[in-house]
Order: sequence, then structure tokens, then C-alpha cells
Amino acid sequence: MVDTDWDPYGGDAQLTPVFGRLRLRTLVMLRWLAVAGQTLTVLLVHFVIGFELPIGFCLGVILASAWINTWLTLSVPPQRFARDWEAFAQLGYDVVQLCVLLMLTGGLWNPFVIMLVAPVMISVAALPPRWSIGVGALAMAGTGAMWLWSLPLPWFAGEQIHLPGVYVLGLWSAIFISIAFTAIYSWRVSQEGKRMATALAATQSVLSREQRLSALGALAAAAAHELGTPLATIQLTAKEMLRDLKDNELLREDAELMVAQARRCRDILKRLSQERSVSDIRHDRLEFLAALEEASAPLRGLGPMVEVQLAEGQGSEPPVLRRMPEILYGIGNFIENAVDFADTRVTVEGRWDPGNVYIRVIDDGPGFSPEILSRIGEPYTTTRSGTPGQGGLGLGVFIAKTMIENSGGVVRFDNAGPQGGAVVSIRWPRKEVEAPPALG
Repeated sequence: MVDTDWDPYGGDAQLTPVFGRLRLRTLVMLRWLAVAGQTLTVLLVHFVIGFELPIGFCLGVILASAWINTWLTLSVPPQRFARDWEAFAQLGYDVVQLCVLLMLTGGLWNPFVIMLVAPVMISVAALPPRWSIGVGALAMAGTGAMWLWSLPLPWFAGEQIHLPGVYVLGLWSAIFISIAFTAIYSWRVSQEGKRMATALAATQSVLSREQRLSALGALAAAAAHELGTPLATIQLTAKEMLRDLKDNELLREDAELMVAQARRCRDILKRLSQERSVSDIRHDRLEFLAALEEASAPLRGLGPMVEVQLAEGQGSEPPVLRRMPEILYGIGNFIENAVDFADTRVTVEGRWDPGNVYIRVIDDGPGFSPEILSRIGEPYTTTRSGTPGQGGLGLGVFIAKTMIENSGGVVRFDNAGPQGGAVVSIRWPRKEVEAPPALG
């Protein structure tokens, strides 16, 4: 009992962005930070600590980055999003520049070698896998080159550091593992964030649609009121035309038709306005049983029997709920999933106490599998990929759960027991969903 089919983009439409997700200004700003940090470190080590560095070569490598940044700032609009290959080229350059600077200052022995992780993390978070893998491969190749050749690590005059080859191999392995682990971790976090952002956008879209549908009744009443006056004018004008066209049989028939249709329109609008005024109370205030029936009605006749019932013996009258589209949509979604997976019956049970309102949706299907039960409610969790005609994005339950929780409710998923069947339990504090007393 997992998920409904719902496509936030409509059908099979695919969104293909022309540009990537990184602004050129972001890359330029990060490189300026790197230039400032590298310059400060080189000058501090050489002039303050007193370690002998190839200062001219080091500053030349740093100056190359500064020159590229200046050229980008002057020639490319900083607000433009970088294409994927452009971002790859810039991050790849940052890796190569850092590797060259490290090779001039000790290579793998230089403690700043860990900085190679930074451009790899940025690429994994912002670029498609094929480009981020390329940046990671450049970093790995750079560490390999440093292992093969680099200048000695700058140290105090007359002293040298000698590290065993096995220790250097361990350093290279640690750097390799750090880059790989950080890249994988960043990719997982980035993907989770993107999936959650898409799912939340889908939730907002569904809620907006439900709210628009709920507002159609008020819109119809307003339209009836506003259209009444122009229709009355049209009817009056048609009657005057009818009096003036006694001798023209053809035009007289047209005038009679205009009068009849104008009268018909006014009758329709009057009926709409009256129905809206009569149903205002029912529309804004919903009895508990009526709410469950309304959420269940579209799912009846689709296979399994849907039974709605209120638990007895509560000691008070059933609560009257505020009409909230997100609640009706959420309950309806859970019922729809139960109908999809039930064998013969779905039970929608409501009960209440002085402090809370409870709803349970129970089906007699196979229930939740253990791996699904631990993840249900997360976006893109679905068991329908292998079921013909039931392919879905895995967003339905997530959207319903999010809407219920935003209305103050708590959702819990479980299985009915050894006999099988899934159970969705929902609880709201009465103050969150109960309608205020009716006036008069």
C-alpha cells in the first residue's frame, strides 16, 4: 500500500535545463578566496616562519588564478549560470593549480594537500556525475603525480624530513580515500536535497490546486452576483427590440430567442447563488462522518468495498471539522492507496476523544513489506515500478503525509498483524481541525 501516480510536471514532460546550477560569480568568488588564502600562506611561511620556498614560482602560479578571475569578471556577466562544461573547466583548473602549488611545496608531505577535497565537493554538489567524476579523476591524477615527483617540503635550514616510502603510500591512500568518501557523501546529501526540494514543490502544487478547487464555490457565487446586472440589461433590451419588430417575423423570432436565453441565464445564476448560500454552512463546516464520506466517495466502485464507520461509545457528539483541502486530499490519498492494494475491503474508521481526533485506514491486502515500512513517507518510495500501469514517482504518500503534518496531524504506518493488511493511523489535536461553533 504505497503511493499514487502523480507527475508534478504533467505527463511525461521532461525538464532539460540549458545551464547548470552554479553562477559564474560563485566560482569567481571562491577562487578569489583561494587566491587570498594561498598568497597569505606562502608569504607567511617564507617571510615569517623562515622556510625557504621557490617564492617566484609559487606567486606566479597564484597570479595565474588571479589573472583568470580578472578576465572572467570583465568579460562574462557574473549573474549568468555556468554551463556544466564551463563549471567543470574552472573546477578542473582549480585542481590542477592547487596540485602544481603543492608540488612546489612538498607534494604529499604538505599538510595542505587535504584542500584538494574542496573542488571535488563543489563539483559533486553542483554538476552531473560525468563531470564531477572528471574533477575527482583530476584530483587523483594530481596526487599520483605528487607521489612521483615534488620538491622537498620546506623546513628549517640545515634540517630535512625523511619519511619512509610506506608512510608516503599511507598518506596517498588516506588522501585518496578522503576524496572518494567525501565525494560520495556529498553526492548523497546533494541528491537527497534535490529530491526533497522537488517533492516539496510537488506538495505545494497539489495543495494550491486543492485550494483553488475549494474556492470555486465562492467564485461561482461572485460570478452569479456580478453577471446579474448585465444579463438584466440584455433581457430588457431584447424585450424592447421584440416590441419594435412586430412587422419583421424573422428578426422577431431572433429577439424572442434572446429574451428566452437571457431569462434562462438569469435563472441559472439565481439557482447557483441560492445553492451557494444554502450550502455555506456545509461547505465551511464538515461533520466528521461527512468528511470521511467525502474523502472516500471518489474511490467507491473501483474494486474493493470502502466502508466508513465511526467508533461508538465516545461519550460526546462527533466533532465538526473545518473544511481543509489538505486534510481531505491527504485522507483521500491514503484511501486510494489502500484500494489499490486491498483484496476485498478497505475500512475508514474515525473516532475522537475530548482532546484528539483519530482516523485509521485499514485494508486487507498484503500489508507493508519490512523494507518499505522503514522508509514509507519519504519521497520517491514506491513499490509500483514492476506493476503494469502503476508506475508513479513515489510522491503520493509523501505529499499526503506532508499535508497532514502541516495541518497539525501525526501520521503512523503499520501492519494489522499476522493476518496481513496495512494500517495508516492519523491523529490531530481537536483545536487544530475542529470548526468554531456556528453563529446563531
